[in-house]
Amino acid sequence: MKTPLLFAASALALAMTSASASAQTPPASPLTEARDWSAVLKQDAQALHDVILDSHPGTVDPLNPAFRGRVEAGLVEANRRAALTTDASGWWWAMRAYVAAFDDGHVQISMQVPGGFPIRWPGFLTVFKDADQVVADRDASDASTPSLGARLIDCDDVPAAQLAQARIGEFRGRWFLQSQHDQFGDWMFLNASNPWQTEMRQCRFDIGGQTRTYGLNWRLADADDLNARRLKLAQRAHNGFNITRQDDGGYWLSMPSFNASPDSEAYAGLTALLAEAANREADLHAAPYVVLDLRGNGGGSSHWSQMLALTLWGEPWIRANLEQTVEAVEWRPSKDNIASLEAFREEIRQGGGSADMIQWAEKAITGMTQARAAGLAYWRDGDPVEEVEQTGAAPSNPNKGRIYVLTDSACASACLDAVDLWKAVGAVQVGRETSADTVYMEVRNAALPSGLAEIGVPMKVYRGRARGNNEPQLPSHLFNGDMSDTAALAAWIRELNSRS
Repeated sequence: MKTPLLFAASALALAMTSASASAQTPPASPLTEARDWSAVLKQDAQALHDVILDSHPGTVDPLNPAFRGRVEAGLVEANRRAALTTDASGWWWAMRAYVAAFDDGHVQISMQVPGGFPIRWPGFLTVFKDADQVVADRDASDASTPSLGARLIDCDDVPAAQLAQARIGEFRGRWFLQSQHDQFGDWMFLNASNPWQTEMRQCRFDIGGQTRTYGLNWRLADADDLNARRLKLAQRAHNGFNITRQDDGGYWLSMPSFNASPDSEAYAGLTALLAEAANREADLHAAPYVVLDLRGNGGGSSHWSQMLALTLWGEPWIRANLEQTVEAVEWRPSKDNIASLEAFREEIRQGGGSADMIQWAEKAITGMTQARAAGLAYWRDGDPVEEVEQTGAAPSNPNKGRIYVLTDSACASACLDAVDLWKAVGAVQVGRETSADTVYMEVRNAALPSGLAEIGVPMKVYRGRARGNNEPQLPSHLFNGDMSDTAALAAWIRELNSRS
């Protein structure tokens, strides 16, 4: 089986930290320095534009002719805002909007310096419940805030849905995804010094069928208090890498990341988990059910999920049941993309990493180097599933019980690849709808000239992927409770399994 590498950064990491949750800007922060922030924005926006043109596979993609227009339109808008920018917050949020306009979770930007921006709020937070935005947290000492459960109708005569697109979607992208609503919905009534949006003056809410109007009292939020409120609303599990046998004989495998860096905690945890799974292979096959817990997993390398699949299902069953999910991969052979893979190969070598990963990296480096020398737009890596003639009886599923893959809205990149693979060979998805990604994959990082942030740039494009562009994976069984409550989830899955 092929072992492609996806070392993309997690989109979830930006959900809680983007723009910082600090209530006071630290005095020593580079973001408070006296600089020509208009010039900084112009320079960084131009650098983003140039890196995308040089290295992103979409720039030369004949199947996506509109991509080049997004690159140029984003630069025009960033330069327009630069003429109005006077501080670091103008630079940051203009750059976030440029990145968000690609509607691609693999085109990323992250702050690389300490500090942040003051956050203001009107004393309450909303979250999405299906299409509605409802009050989920409030300052109990402020009687002027709407009650818990109040449904937002509009603010300053702008309908709630339209307001969310303008206040959140414009700076986060992919606002058509439920996962974006889940991860960023509480930003509706937060303002991290964003000069490109205004603070609403009054809003209307539906409370028990009655419409009530509230004037908003925006004020500086306390950092610790706000963080605690947002973490509670996020419902994020904080699991390690482990295999746990349940009281009824079922097994629970927790994998909150697929990070491929040899010096990472995830790499060590996943290596140990795979070894333990191999040792317990017979027990896993005989179990009444197995849960593959991917809560909080924003991606990494698909190598891990492929290796686990071999343990759980075995190669004969996988070959007999897996339809090819990707026809081929095409890489943009830019000089910097090749250099990034060379650096990764050396990191794996020095860290004593997988021989499969090293072999894969060397193949890609050689192919891209040859394509670049020939002046080709892409290096095509076609690695289809081998057709093996079946002899004798068809292989049987080695698992006595069902295998469930548990997902939440953080599941992206290589986590999605895992769900694609595991569902294709028989797993049942439960929990919540995943995030989604485009067909542009394999992210490398590039520093911006300001030194304040770096961007993530995809290097390859999938051709003929079974799961569509920006298409999430939907669970067969939806969990409506708190996704951080492992005990409740375990009881729910046991009940599901007993009815199967």
